[in-house]
Amino acid sequence: MRVALISESFLPTISGVTTSVCKVLEHLAENGHDAIVIAPSGAPREYAGFPVHTVPAIAYRQFPVGLPSPHVQRILADFRPDVVHAASPFLLGAQGIAAANRLGVPSVAIFQTDVAGYAARNHLGQATALAWRYVKWVHEGATRTLVPSSASMNDLMSRRVPNLALWTRGVDLVGFHPNRRNSSAVRALREKLAPNNEVVVGYVGRMAPEKQVERFRALRGTAGISLALVGDGPSEPQIARALAGMPVTWLGRLAGDELAAAYASFDIFVHAGTEETFGQTLQEAHASGLPVVAPAAGGPIDLVVHGTNGFLFTPDSEPDLRRCVETLVRDSGLRHRMGEAGRRAVLGRSWHSVCASLLEHYEEVIDERAAVYATTAIPLSLQR
Repeated sequence: MRVALISESFLPTISGVTTSVCKVLEHLAENGHDAIVIAPSGAPREYAGFPVHTVPAIAYRQFPVGLPSPHVQRILADFRPDVVHAASPFLLGAQGIAAANRLGVPSVAIFQTDVAGYAARNHLGQATALAWRYVKWVHEGATRTLVPSSASMNDLMSRRVPNLALWTRGVDLVGFHPNRRNSSAVRALREKLAPNNEVVVGYVGRMAPEKQVERFRALRGTAGISLALVGDGPSEPQIARALAGMPVTWLGRLAGDELAAAYASFDIFVHAGTEETFGQTLQEAHASGLPVVAPAAGGPIDLVVHGTNGFLFTPDSEPDLRRCVETLVRDSGLRHRMGEAGRRAVLGRSWHSVCASLLEHYEEVIDERAAVYATTAIPLSLQR
C-alpha cells in the first residue's frame, strides 16, 4: 500500500497529532508499506525511512502552520498514493484532500483539533459558526473522517458531517508502565518533587489557553500535596501568576524515558481543560498506573470511568475539581485501585492494534473508490 500522510503538525513540534503520525509511519514501515509525508517547514528530511516534503509555514502560538502550496498536488501525483491520510486537516490538509479528489485518490481525514471549540472559548461569536462551516467543508471532501471519541462523533453528526467512523489512539504500554516507579531515576525525581512525602499531583501537556492549567489554582491550600507540571507553551506566564505561592515544580518539555519517569513520579494525574477531542495524556497516565481526574467533557468521557479509574468533575467547576483531587489525596488505597483499573483499561490500546485498525480503514476506502470506478466504468487512469 502507498500512503501519503499530510500533517498540520510534525517534528520537531511535539503534539498529539505529531505522535500519532509518527506511530502510523513506524507501523507502515514495519509492515512493508510505502509512504511519504507532507508537513510544514522545519521538519526532518525523512522519518522511519520515508521522505518528508515540506511546504512554507507561518508561526502561530509557537506552532508552525503549513500554508497551501502548489507543490502539494504535484507531490501527490508523482507519488501516486493508494490513499491520502490528512492528519487534523486545516489549511494544508484541506488542500491535500482537494488534491486527492482531483487525482481520484480516496482520503482519510483524522479529526483531532477542535477549531470550532477554540472560537467558542474565545467568545468569537459569529466566528464559531464560521469555524464549524469550515470544518464541515473540509471533512465533506474526505472519503472518510475518523473521530477519536463519542463526544467528537456527536459534535460532527450534529453538524451533518458525513462518512464518520470511530478511531481511537494508541498508547505505549511498555514505555509507560507502573514498574518504572521502582527505578532509581524516578526515586530521585520523587525526592525532588515530594521531599516530605507529599502526594504529587501532575499534569503533562501544552501550556496553552485551551488546556486551562490555571485551574490548578483550585488546589491552593490543599494539605500534603505538591504540583508537577510537564510541558511548555505560550500560557506559562499566566499559569505562573495563577499558581503563585503554591508548591509547584516546573519540569519543562520532556520526551522518551524522561517523560515516562515523570508520569511514574506522580500519584494523581489531573487534566483541567474541557476541549480535548481525545486526551492522549490521560491514556499515558492510565498506562503508568495513575488515577485520572478530568472534566466530564469531550474525550475524557470515553477514557475515565467515574469512580473506577478516576473521577470526572463538573466542567468549569473548580470546587468539584478540588473535591475530586482531595478525595484521592486522602486515600492511598483508592489511588492504587484506580491506578490499577486505569492500566487494565488501556491494555487493548497498543499502537500496533490501533494502527492495524487504521490500515483496515485505508483498505475499505480504497475498495469503495475502486467499486465506484467499476460501476461507472471509467478507467482509473482517466480519472487521474
